[in-house]
Amino acid sequence: MKIFLFLFVTLLTTCHGDVVSHEHGSTNKIFPLRIKTGPGGHYIPEVSCSSWRLGVETHNVINWKTVPLECETYVGNYMLGDQYRADSKTVNREGYYYAKTLNISGDGKDIWVFDIDETSLSNLPYYAKHGFGVNPYNDTLFNEWVDLGEAPALPESQKLYKKLLSLGVKIVFLTGRPLKQTAITATNLKLAGYQTWEKLILKDLSIYHGKTAVTYKSSERKKLEKEGYRIIGNIGDQWSDILGTNTGDRTFKLPDPIYYIA
Repeated sequence: MKIFLFLFVTLLTTCHGDVVSHEHGSTNKIFPLRIKTGPGGHYIPEVSCSSWRLGVETHNVINWKTVPLECETYVGNYMLGDQYRADSKTVNREGYYYAKTLNISGDGKDIWVFDIDETSLSNLPYYAKHGFGVNPYNDTLFNEWVDLGEAPALPESQKLYKKLLSLGVKIVFLTGRPLKQTAITATNLKLAGYQTWEKLILKDLSIYHGKTAVTYKSSERKKLEKEGYRIIGNIGDQWSDILGTNTGDRTFKLPDPIYYIA
């Protein structure tokens, strides 16, 4: 049996592409990497969508308007499947591990900034009916959904929220939703299990009309710091949640390949 296995391995290593061993300068044979094919050589179309999602999450693919049409099924399966939950868990868990290392002052000025949509609350019931981001963003339809106040909590984010409260950290919700949705947003948060917070900040369009999300959120975070708050953590699903100024001591980016608002 040992002789057979040796001959089999030797045969395999002589049948495929070259790679140079940097340690010895010798050339060994290995299996070639099959980037877009499975073990049987069949093309796997989802691989390109997976790469696109990675590009979005790493902020290399930017200024896109919609999810590629061919990726609708892939994104839908991701968002409704175990991987999205697992990815969210990893991010939020790291947030908690970080928070545990801090010396919380106890003066009520240590805060953690949470975005709302796709961070604290999930709009998947809406996006499941609108192509998982394939359809162009429709402000009217999306706000009609928001006004229902039925968005469920993102479970992993809510776990972090509760753990931070137990550590003595105050929560500030900072969202791009307009001021007119303050009441329904507060109601939705409480119905979803977010019972308390230090501040709930929505966008005043009389001040920020035409301004980018980065400008708006940076300005509001600056106001918080001027009030004496210390932003020890900041979590959001969009890069605009954690870029700009006054971002806090540490930022955390949740997964979200569905929509992008510049």
